Parts: sequence; C-alpha cells; structure tokens
Amino acid sequence: MKAKLRMDAAQLALGGPLGFATERDLVALAAALDAVEVPALSSTEEGLLALRSELPGGFVAQVRREIANGNDPLGELFCEVRSSVSRRSQGAVYTPLPIVRWMLRRIADQGEPARVVDPGSGSGRFLVEAGRAFPRAELVGVELDPVAALLTRAHLAAAGLACRARVVVEDYRAVALPRIGGRTAFVGNPPYVRHHLIEARWKQWLTDQARSRKLQVSQLAGLHAHFYLATALHARPGDFGTFITAAEWLDVNYGSLVRGLFLEFLGGRSIVVVEPSERPFPDALATGAVTEFEVGTRPDSIRFERVATVAGGLATAEPRMICRERLESERRWSQLTRSVRRGPEGYVELGELCRVHRGQVTGANKVWTEGPHSAKLPDSVLFRTVTRARELFQADGRLASDSMLRRIVDLPEDLSVFSASERKAIDRFLAAARQQGVHLGYIASKRRAWWSVGLRTPAPILATYMARRPPAFVRNVVNARHINIAHGLYPREPLAEAVLERLTKYLATGTSTQDGRTYAGGLTKFEPREMERLLVPSPGLLMQQTS
Repeated sequence: MKAKLRMDAAQLALGGPLGFATERDLVALAAALDAVEVPALSSTEEGLLALRSELPGGFVAQVRREIANGNDPLGELFCEVRSSVSRRSQGAVYTPLPIVRWMLRRIADQGEPARVVDPGSGSGRFLVEAGRAFPRAELVGVELDPVAALLTRAHLAAAGLACRARVVVEDYRAVALPRIGGRTAFVGNPPYVRHHLIEARWKQWLTDQARSRKLQVSQLAGLHAHFYLATALHARPGDFGTFITAAEWLDVNYGSLVRGLFLEFLGGRSIVVVEPSERPFPDALATGAVTEFEVGTRPDSIRFERVATVAGGLATAEPRMICRERLESERRWSQLTRSVRRGPEGYVELGELCRVHRGQVTGANKVWTEGPHSAKLPDSVLFRTVTRARELFQADGRLASDSMLRRIVDLPEDLSVFSASERKAIDRFLAAARQQGVHLGYIASKRRAWWSVGLRTPAPILATYMARRPPAFVRNVVNARHINIAHGLYPREPLAEAVLERLTKYLATGTSTQDGRTYAGGLTKFEPREMERLLVPSPGLLMQQTS
C-alpha cells in the first residue's frame, strides 16, 4: 500500500513521504471517504472538509480498494503525518492487522456480541475487523483525538459499516455507555502513556475508584491501567473481550491493580505474552501481552501462553494452566508462561548459599570517580571498583587484575580521623562537590553523611545483571568493590576456594536469559531476588566436581 501511495504523490503534489504533508490533507481524504462530521473538530478543521474536491478521484478510489482488501491505508498515513514521538503523549501505538485478526478470532469462540466497544479506536482497525467478524453487532469507537476519530469514521464508511457504527470523541474513563439487551465485547489496544504524563485529576480518579473496590493502586500506573479499570466499571456480567497492552503490568508493583482487576472483576481467562525479543508494535519499543476475559466468571485456572513470533499474527505454544490461588500469591506473572525448570537431585537455590546485593549507588559517578578533582586525596579513601559491566564481561570469569579498574572515592562518616594535610585535600574535594550541588542530590541527602558513599565490602563473586545476554559471573580474586552496575554474591557461610571457583563457572554456563526479566528488544534484567532463585549444585556436589 505504501509503495502505491508513493507513486501517486507526484499527482497529488501534497508533499511528504506518502503524499501527505499535514493533517489538513488527511482530513480531506477522510471527508472524501464520506466520514460524517465529528463534533469535536474545530471550525477551522471543519472547513477542511471542503478540500475533498482537491483529491483526484482515482486516488480516493484506490484507498477504497485497499480498505475493501482488508488494509488500513488511513492508519498508515496517520502514522506518517504524526511521528511516533508526537503520538507518544496520547499513547497512539497502532496494532498490526494480523494481530488484530488473531485476537478477534480468539474471542469469537465466546459467541457473537450485540455490541463491540473499542476504548481507543485510533484509525478503526479493531472496529472494522470486528464489524466483519460480527455482522450483527453495533460498533462503538471511543477516541479522544478528533482527527483519529474522523479516520475511524472514514474507515467504517469505506468498509460499509457506518450504518451500525458510532464514534464518540470523549475520554473512555468518562464516556457513558448505555445498557443494552445483549453482551458487549471490549476489544482493542488501550493507549500506553506513562504516569508522569497523566493529569493529577485522573490519577485521583484511579485511586478513588480502585480503593472503593479494595484494590491495590499506585499513581505510578500507566494509562492502560486506567483503561482496564474503566472497562471493569463499564462492563456487565456476560460481557467479554480482549486487550493487547505492554506486558510490564505482569511484573511491576504498580501493575498489581491490573492483576487484581483481571482476576476479580474482569473474569480473566487467558494471558498470551509475546517474547520480549519480538516487537509487536513496529513503531514502539514495547513488550506485548494479550488478555482475554469474561466478566462474571471466576475460572479455577487461567491459561498462560507464550509466543515467539508476531509475523502473520500470533501462533501460541502449548498453554500452561495456572491455578487462581497461585496467581493471587505471586507478584510476578510473566515467568508463569515458561515451563518449570527442575534441577537434578542435590541442587538448591543460589539464595541458600549466597546473598545477592546490588552495588552501591553513588548518586554522582563523575564526582565520586577518581580524577583531577580528587587530586591529593589519601589512598586510603580510593578503592579499585568495577564501574562498567564490560569490565566483568572482559574478565572471562576471573577478575585477576585491578589495573584497568577506576578508583571510587569513599570517605568515612567521621572525617576527624585524618591528618591535617589529608583533611585539607578532603575539604578541597568536598567544596568542589558542593559547588556542583552533589550534597543536595536525592541519594546524598538520604545518607547519614552526604559525603560517605558507603561501598560494600568486596564480594567473592561479581555478576552483571542487565544485558541482551546471560549475566557474566566473575570470581573476584582482587577483591574489587562494585557500584550499582553489578551484583555481588556474598556466601552465607564460608565456602572453600575450590567451591567458589566451581560455583562461578557453573553460574556462567548454566544461567539462561529465561531466568531473568526480559524487556522489549531482548534486554534481560536480573533483580537480586531473581538471581537468588537460580538453581545451582549444592556445596557437596561442587566439592565432588572439584575432586
């Protein structure tokens, strides 16, 4: 479709990569496709409807044919006119059509609804596909952006569905959905907007509505959490639906609201997680999770599935059935989509052998890292420290030299222990740090003495915790310190040197990215408690392997 539109760009003389320079041209095309008036359009934008006569009839007919063939040229053009950056504030990320169709095929098994509601219709992809899948259903689109709402109306009109559709230009959280005699299906991709872009009044709305239902709530929740809650408020027993959102709510603390809604108020039936190495949304670096629900039901078990590819839609692997009681007790759900790993006899969790601690946060690495500004400080306050993850990757399992490591300034809380000459150098260093406002920083302000970083004691084993590969585990022979780019593994009881060496080697070869928390683009992170859950041979087995 894009290639065909480019061929017509010269004829249109409207500019832009697809022949559309501004939203003015896009509104003209929507008008030519018989989109009805959207009340929220300004008088200036209403005047653009007269531009329909400027578009070549052949071009409009071509767009109609593309829509009849199941494509969404209006959505493609909108994503060209408005860049992904400009759409980010409203969370306008469009779902690929193969995934839209896959989602609708799945919920069609629950019967035909009397009404389909899309909470954020965008260019109308979900509504048009729902109209084709459910030929008797009323179609309702809710869209806050008047231009996108106009495109939804144009898309529905060109698809021959306008006679049973309406598009409301309003916030989904405030829209009134009249009761109907039959069931409503809620489908779509709720907008993804981070909490700092959400108005205070809506954060308060979220808090009030959630607490009234005795649900945990955090004002750090993104806009998709608001839409899940609004759906629970709009829905009636028997209603059902499917949403695709970023998958972060499965694991993060502020996702507890969505998890609670899914279990208790929406009647969650299944969750399909897209492998984080995939990109379900082409113009956004975001993970994906598809939920399916039926309001008023309370299944004993929830179906969890995982998909490795989004090309041509979603093809799920063998599902796992997870009992409700376990979901109610678990704080992280994404790992439940993976098969359970069971270690051989004699294996234990790493946490039984070692405590895992992230390195200290300095609050201002440039200041606390040795340099000209720290000249003449006594060596006793300068510590060789792992400050970059690549230092561990390059160590190849054994940090045997600290010559390439930088030194971190770590002053004690009591500065009276230094000699007069040492104190003079320290005071000069602290005065320079004050000039940069280091003492006012969040981290420094939380310390008992703002100048004392408080590096942890050397850990026998160091590990990276965030990369697009498994962690690097390194035997810390030189007793280097580490800051918060690495984890330190501290044995709960003294371990023989041979056991430490063997444990390090086992972790380096036996740890998979599947053991951690994977984000969009394949970036995997191991929080300390996640690393402690790794299965490792017991000290007895490790000793046998070294003998």
